[in-house]
Amino acid sequence: MSVTALFIHGWGFDSGIWDRIVPLLPGWTTLRYDRGYFGAAQAPSPDGPCIAVTHSFGTMLALTDPPAGCIGILAINGFDRFIARTDSPGVQPRVLERMIGRFEKEPEATLQEFRHRCGSDASFPACDTKKLGADLRHMAEMDCTRESALAQLPILSLQGEADRILPAAMREAVFSCAGQLERKTLSGNGHLLPLTAPQACASTIREFARVLA
Repeated sequence: MSVTALFIHGWGFDSGIWDRIVPLLPGWTTLRYDRGYFGAAQAPSPDGPCIAVTHSFGTMLALTDPPAGCIGILAINGFDRFIARTDSPGVQPRVLERMIGRFEKEPEATLQEFRHRCGSDASFPACDTKKLGADLRHMAEMDCTRESALAQLPILSLQGEADRILPAAMREAVFSCAGQLERKTLSGNGHLLPLTAPQACASTIREFARVLA
């Protein structure tokens, strides 16, 4: 079975985050979704079965609106809910509310600080602060645990053991409602596995595809 890899990036980045992984998948058909934070938005539609390879907030986008032909989700540094609830770990609401408040006043500085915490000090072009601000709010409000349960899609959660964005308890609890779930953790890596561990990410994509075939 020929499977397309549809890459969906997370908040504060763009489709370029996959630049180190795509060349490691020779022979694959690859498509890249782009939210349009730093340029034109792109929403390609796979022709046939696909694996949604998501990063961070991109996982919630895939769960909310699964790509056509999706047969599984490989969630890299991903989650189905960002904010902590009384019965489930996550990022404390006050942390994100402070970030939202600061973003409204100093969007570029807030974005730069977030990317630094993720592990990237690379410069970025002019950004669409309206889109970024709206999605920051979405992260505070969205809860896709129901979607991860109802989708009946196999989910492989690939996390970084040294992630400074997602608390350890959260990483261990994400996608708990999913019917088919596998977890993997890469030691010594943080929230930017597509950049810090592209070989491991590419190998995991290939292994996941073999399991789904």
